[in-house]
Amino acid sequence: MLPSANAEHQFLIAKLALRLMQLPDLNLLPALDALLREGSVTGAAEEMRVSASAMSRTLGRLRRVVGDPLLVPAGRGLALTPRARELQPQVEAALAEALAALRPPPPVDIGSLQREFTIRTNDAVAVVLGAAVTARVAREAPGVRLRILPEGDEDPADLRDRVDLDLSAPAELPADIRSTSLFEDRQVAVARTGAVRPADRSGMLTLAQFTSLPQVVVSRRGRFRGVVDELLDQLGLSRQVLATAPTHGAACFMALESELLALLPVHFATRMAEVLPLEVLEIPLDLPPTRLDMAWHLRLDTDPAHLWLRGVLTSIIREGLAAEAG
Repeated sequence: MLPSANAEHQFLIAKLALRLMQLPDLNLLPALDALLREGSVTGAAEEMRVSASAMSRTLGRLRRVVGDPLLVPAGRGLALTPRARELQPQVEAALAEALAALRPPPPVDIGSLQREFTIRTNDAVAVVLGAAVTARVAREAPGVRLRILPEGDEDPADLRDRVDLDLSAPAELPADIRSTSLFEDRQVAVARTGAVRPADRSGMLTLAQFTSLPQVVVSRRGRFRGVVDELLDQLGLSRQVLATAPTHGAACFMALESELLALLPVHFATRMAEVLPLEVLEIPLDLPPTRLDMAWHLRLDTDPAHLWLRGVLTSIIREGLAAEAG
């Protein structure tokens, strides 16, 4: 019969406890290093800033742990045993590695960084930020590659081992996931240039136009209804949603080659209207803004390279918003 999960857990704890009991006191390592280098209890005591009697007691403990006298009388002083001489380079190396492990990480040279980052986001964010982020990374860190994955189930657990950075709408996150807001977007409509005549020069559609024109909405799960429909319900109105599209880009091309309105984030819509014969139209509804968040796992919170990447995204967005305001 297989052991229960609880029994296996208790076994692992007992095994770990046994291993810890077998470990020597690692606080002895600096004292051993001093004794082997100084070849003297008095000299080692002065270096460690303890009394000679305290260092003598430490030497006694070291002799029991190592199983060797280490320092033996030789005339008026002490001499290292063969075992002590054999240990000396090992102790120096072990102490150096221990000190390195306990120090803060050195500054990262971004220019020589060799690393791959996995970023998950939707196609609208990839279009709006992708080119600027890629160009900035190529300029500052040519050894860095970006693996951009499409949105899927958006399981926050993926940030623990599979995804380095998630750019998506805010959601409830577990305690080990960190996040910060990047910017807010709003919804507009796009239509083929000349297909719709807005009521005024501001490009604002009337409610009658908006509800009468056939529309395509972006939904990875194929949902026909959303916040827009809830607002229209409150006004006793409804709209014609003829299709859903899995991506914002697909919705753009559906509008480009038909009489459909496509509802899209304004930054993406503006970018697409710059390269395609599309017209951006304002929606006559007071829709709540859509927030874009950046989320990552706690393991990467203080990682210098990851901090740099988050700074790149934040800087690009700040520069873009400043250009819009100007």
